Amino acid sequence: MAAPPGGGVGMNPSVVSARAAARAQSGTTEVPWVRWALTALALGFMLLFLLLPLAAVFTEALRQGLNAYLASLREPDAWAAIRLTLLTAAIAVPLNLVFGVAAAWCIAKYEFRGKAFLTTLVDLPFSVSPVVAGLTYVLLYGAQGWFGPWLAAHDIKVVFAVPGIVLATVFVTFPFIARELIPLMQAQGSDEEQAAIVLGASGWQTFWHVTLPNIRWGLLYGVILCNARAMGEFGAVSVVSGHIRGQTNTIPLHVEILYNEYQSVAAFAAASLLALLALVTLVIKTWAEHRNERALREAAALPPERPNT
Repeated sequence: MAAPPGGGVGMNPSVVSARAAARAQSGTTEVPWVRWALTALALGFMLLFLLLPLAAVFTEALRQGLNAYLASLREPDAWAAIRLTLLTAAIAVPLNLVFGVAAAWCIAKYEFRGKAFLTTLVDLPFSVSPVVAGLTYVLLYGAQGWFGPWLAAHDIKVVFAVPGIVLATVFVTFPFIARELIPLMQAQGSDEEQAAIVLGASGWQTFWHVTLPNIRWGLLYGVILCNARAMGEFGAVSVVSGHIRGQTNTIPLHVEILYNEYQSVAAFAAASLLALLALVTLVIKTWAEHRNERALREAAALPPERPNT
């Protein structure tokens, strides 16, 4: 006797094949309840560890009202921390932009002895603790460091001043742009650049008109991540800054000082600026990824050019 439709051993082979095809098209073979459970678990994790802390920051920042929130941001120390954070990012991000593009170009486009070592150096800030990086700069440029006496003799301050903060920030943020561009350039190859050179383009013309348009969205993505890390860096900057209020405190250091002094509203108000930066970074990142995927789809949909006959 045949099994009832929709289940049992005697299920219609066409129904089984249709369900298998639907699962294969969706990219998974799990039953629906497993997918729903995994989705609920992921959403619960995001709610507990991401959304609730983010909501708590803004709730605490506005606990005493909007006037208290704005007053805490108008304090001279807060403005000094904001200005220093923006200045540090304004210096570190362009430097990493140049260094990252050059390193990615060298690693992706050329074969040479020591290439693996150069790639390892690019990844070094990911494996070194930011605190260790800050201590390294103190060892090099501090008053008792290797170059400390020479710097003191020439009245040059690096540690406990803006140059040390910039150096530490450049170190910890260096890999972001390079690591976004290296796999992108390797996937694109060098055929277009070689064709441009054969047609008479110079090196700069090839870069500006061929390479840069191909990597522009990956470059934007790397710059966004680099800027977010530069403004939110704490460990390395904390070591080299000296915590001088109004002079060498960035926003994260300013938040720590206010919280340790039990000024919770002012601390969360400054922290909300970093949270807003994270949200803006997320929006721009999503937009850049959407534009990149759209450009790839449009490029894949273009028919190949037919030679003139």
